[in-house]
Amino acid sequence: MRKTIENSGALGYSAVVVLSKVRCGEAIHTSSAYGSRISWNSHRGPYHKNGGELLLIDINDKNVRALNEKGATITGELEVTVPVRAITPDEMIGVYDIIIYTVKQYDNDRALRQILPHIGPAGVFCTLQNGLPENEVAQVIRRERTMGCTVGWGATWMGPGISRLTSPAHTMGFDVGELDGTISERARAIAAILGLVCPTTITGNLTGARWTKLTANAAYSGTASLLGCTMGEVLDHEKALLTAACIANETIGVSRTLGIIMEPLVGHDLSRLAFSGKEDLASALALHRKVWGPQGALKPSMLQDLEKGRRCEIDAINGVVSLWGKQTRVPTPVNDKVAQIVRDIEKGVCKPGFEHLSEVPLPDIL
Repeated sequence: MRKTIENSGALGYSAVVVLSKVRCGEAIHTSSAYGSRISWNSHRGPYHKNGGELLLIDINDKNVRALNEKGATITGELEVTVPVRAITPDEMIGVYDIIIYTVKQYDNDRALRQILPHIGPAGVFCTLQNGLPENEVAQVIRRERTMGCTVGWGATWMGPGISRLTSPAHTMGFDVGELDGTISERARAIAAILGLVCPTTITGNLTGARWTKLTANAAYSGTASLLGCTMGEVLDHEKALLTAACIANETIGVSRTLGIIMEPLVGHDLSRLAFSGKEDLASALALHRKVWGPQGALKPSMLQDLEKGRRCEIDAINGVVSLWGKQTRVPTPVNDKVAQIVRDIEKGVCKPGFEHLSEVPLPDIL
């Protein structure tokens, strides 16, 4: 069963598993969007040609059946269908050498323990989750097995076997790294696989990359989920944009207190989004429009989850900023309020809408 990947001088590994919202005990709709994209490129590239085997694992029986019978179909910015192999978690046997993990963070407790027996002796577990997932993952998987990767693009699960790529190809990217910042052979191996999807950087500052992505997600996933709108509609509404700007400002403040140096996002230094007065604010808002203007039509996955009555990742995004704010004694009132309201939306207490802007405590300088 074991096959070797020989790709760009990378180490040999037997298989890659892409997990999408794997969960025990409850059937939920599952997004194989990342897995589908990786499958397409690995099938056509040197990974597949050199004997590599990629396996998708998903709790959704209908999705698994569609993937096996019809292949993985990608629409939107790309139109393609590629044959894939998919199984459900109860069909896992043996061990895997590389696991690329895309499970929602709120499912970690059961999903991590479910996959733990299937990690090989020298197995690598690379989490592509939102937020700051590495420490929680490492507590179960072990730190020496754990790596992280930020995802610089978006995709939406449309239905069994079908995913929609929502990011233009030229904006896509991965940043993969070790927790200790070393540029290792296994980082090169994973980068070689992910590089079949889009440009992939091996970073020596995974924590900085994580906080950059968290700043972006908290500002725009949080605000758009609160209001029930696209990123472009946030940019076009004065108070909505100020809300996103304050979320970013608070997040950067926490990261600076922690001594974190943020990594660039699509060539932009997001630390320049920080402001302390109206003059700083003007330049920060200009950068907001420059960075997120091209993504204006996108609707964050967190909002899509809310619209479908599902649990969302507010605790892993704005919630984790609030958590670190308390630990560092850095005030995060806008993140706190947005997280609180989105939790109420999740519970069915209220609905997303622009009326929530009146509840957001923007600072007096605005």
